Amino acid sequence: MPPYTDPSVPAQTGPAPQATDLELLRAHAAGDPYAFTELFRRNRDRLWAVALRTVGDREEAADALQDALLSAHRAAARFRGESAVSTWLHRIVVNACLDRIRRRQAHPTVPLPDSTRGENADRTTGGVEPAAPAPDHDTALVVREALAGLPVEQRAALVLVDVQGYPVAEVARILGVAEGTVKSRCARGRARLAVMLGHLRTGTEPTGSGDVSRATDGNHRAAQGVGSASGRSRPDALGEES
Repeated sequence: MPPYTDPSVPAQTGPAPQATDLELLRAHAAGDPYAFTELFRRNRDRLWAVALRTVGDREEAADALQDALLSAHRAAARFRGESAVSTWLHRIVVNACLDRIRRRQAHPTVPLPDSTRGENADRTTGGVEPAAPAPDHDTALVVREALAGLPVEQRAALVLVDVQGYPVAEVARILGVAEGTVKSRCARGRARLAVMLGHLRTGTEPTGSGDVSRATDGNHRAAQGVGSASGRSRPDALGEES
């Protein structure tokens, strides 16, 4: 006997658990209020990792990710299905991150002096960060700082290839450039990092989540691509918004 349901209470609908990313995006475009939330939940961790490592600042990364999701939310109806949905999402996130980096470089901010912190500032979650934080020799932090010193195009390519482990072909689709361009940006970025991180290459391998594939040698992991429930991975991502 089926369970009793009150006919006066409308049934709650939502995307089927087995729906693909493409089906979720199309359902969202058709007005399903739950589909985009499920789509973001599936891709959240990797999108956040890309944003954080590209921007290098948690607050800026969170803002960039929010900007990207708003763009994707609004552009869903213009997605033509010529790439994996996850590739399209990654490209929107990377572009949002690069936009924030360029704006930050064009309008640098000056930290407020440490004297503005109240005596109880350390007991709260607010307050101004110290103008000159104490030195941190943790390898992951050193690598992140070195990444932040790269030109934005080289940084984005290295984060996707060497940190996230995406194959060059997938990164080319995410960034909207040729595979040779991705390889060239990675090579130039690794050469810069080899100079900036030369002091780390003393016979011991760098450790920490921020390592760029053993600092400078590139990504030696097996190609895994951008995960997508739709299983599709054809060229062009954000270009689909036009």
